[in-house]
Amino acid sequence: MNYFSTVNDAHLEAFRALLGEAFVLTDPDNLAHYAHDETEDLHFLPSVVLKPNTTEQVSRIMEWCTQYHLPVTPRGGGTGLSGGALPQYGGVLLSMERFNRIIHIDERNLQVTTEPGVITEVLQNAVKEKGLFYPPDPSSRGTCFIGGNIAENSGGPKAVKYGVVKDYVLNLELVLPSGEVIWTGASVLKNATGYNLTQLIVGSEGTLGIVTKIVLRLIPLPKHDLLMLVPFRSAENACAAVSAIFRAGYTPSAMEFMERDALEWAVKYVDNTSVPISADVQAHLLIEVDGNYPELLMQEMEGIAGIVTEFDCGEILFADDSVQKDSLWKLRRRVAEAVKSNSVYKEEDTVVPRAALPVLLKGVKEIGRRYGFHSVCYGHAGDGNLHVNIIKGNLTEAQWNGSLTQGITEIFELVKSLGGTISGEHGIGLVQKPYMHILFPEVSLHLMRQIKKVFDPTGILNPGKIFD
Repeated sequence: MNYFSTVNDAHLEAFRALLGEAFVLTDPDNLAHYAHDETEDLHFLPSVVLKPNTTEQVSRIMEWCTQYHLPVTPRGGGTGLSGGALPQYGGVLLSMERFNRIIHIDERNLQVTTEPGVITEVLQNAVKEKGLFYPPDPSSRGTCFIGGNIAENSGGPKAVKYGVVKDYVLNLELVLPSGEVIWTGASVLKNATGYNLTQLIVGSEGTLGIVTKIVLRLIPLPKHDLLMLVPFRSAENACAAVSAIFRAGYTPSAMEFMERDALEWAVKYVDNTSVPISADVQAHLLIEVDGNYPELLMQEMEGIAGIVTEFDCGEILFADDSVQKDSLWKLRRRVAEAVKSNSVYKEEDTVVPRAALPVLLKGVKEIGRRYGFHSVCYGHAGDGNLHVNIIKGNLTEAQWNGSLTQGITEIFELVKSLGGTISGEHGIGLVQKPYMHILFPEVSLHLMRQIKKVFDPTGILNPGKIFD
């Protein structure tokens, strides 16, 4: 059990002296705003919201909070799906939104130095203007922060070809819970110097330190891309086609799976009637290829089209221009919002080896039938990353908060049996924490807890996340 001190008037006066009155928020409306993110319907009120904008300010805040044993929850754009940035124990909510500068784009070395509060799409567009590319692109890229992406090791559609956030982080400026400031590594492409602290911080969900500067690797921007939407009469066949495409030697820049409900709900949500969905279609794959030579991309598309026809697909829709491409991508990126607009839901972020996708999807549906829940599935099929959205619908509170937990447990046990894991890009946070024992033996969890203690001996930083 955690024992934390309560934020008092003396603490608030110290924070105001450091940050200024405008950046120390205690009014009910602001506290309520920072009490939730995009995770289900969870709400935890902080005692105070602090908005620093320098490393020195963060250092002083952490030093004070450690001294007075005040819990601190770091927060980015508030788009999280695992409750990782929710102040479960109240205390200080540390918003990084004023850390919003792109410090330097180094075109010679293909690097960018940025603060963590920069919106992902803003950074992507800034480097794109210089012919450079930062590939990780979660669906929330228009609102999520680079710092939050690092906390969760985010992925997105492009990860299938280009990798996830960890593959682009070179170096981090980090404020430790003690207030000390370090750089975790070096801004170079190879580094075999000691333990890899940089990669330890990536995906640590704000439990080990506060990132205040980031050095990212960039790559040249591909000049062309082609996109197609493939309908399948069987969702399992759509999943099976994924592995076949890779086995044939093709590596799409994106390969997204949407079962029928996911696409139908998205079409209604964005009021897009340009995508026909035949009565016999049960799922779609959205497949993109990119590169610098249009004729080679066309050959790839023709080869992929030949493969999917072996899996009982319908008429393939090839995007004719950038407008149609944007329209199709908008549908995919808005699926989560469309699902949320229909019902309260729980989203499970499963990932398995891609060849096991058909078995995973079939198993999820069978478990749903046994426990009486409906699921809407979509995700990054090329990575084997399936988002399972369990819809509350007509479930009773007893089912929703009781027997459903066993159903989710069975899904995760199936995932483990297939060689997968329970989070591909959303993190553990609060939501997945009760299931960590399914994936890890106690010796592994003990090692993680010990690492946490080394960085944060008093346990004040983002307490209650990943494990107790």
